[in-house]
Amino acid sequence: MNNFQLKIVSPDGCLYEGEAQLITLMTTQGEVSILAHHTEYVASIGMGRATVVTEEGRRYGACIGGMLMVAENKVNIVATTFEWKEDIDVERAKAALAYTEAELAKDGLDETRRTLLEAKKHRAKVRLAVAEN
Repeated sequence: MNNFQLKIVSPDGCLYEGEAQLITLMTTQGEVSILAHHTEYVASIGMGRATVVTEEGRRYGACIGGMLMVAENKVNIVATTFEWKEDIDVERAKAALAYTEAELAKDGLDETRRTLLEAKKHRAKVRLAVAEN
């Protein structure tokens, strides 16, 4: 299979730099898969599982927000948050989910607070789904 250069960075630093055969992740417009020699492409990243396939195998991560850029057989991901499956703190994600669900159940939330809590709830669910599968 053909390879491309993949770089994944977040505010935490460089999380991956090397060759890959495939990356699949969620954009704000839906899930995309990138193979070698993909056409030039730029997209906003949504919230979901990222799958990276290399010669060593598959790796999964929780990717939340950012930008995806493809050009000249190079893929750059600048993520707001990116956590490899093995680095996800499951107990913290469960606590975040429980907190947001409890907050969302309260009466009188304004729309801004509700929107922020829904986003936090979705992030926690993504982390748990990646960690547990």
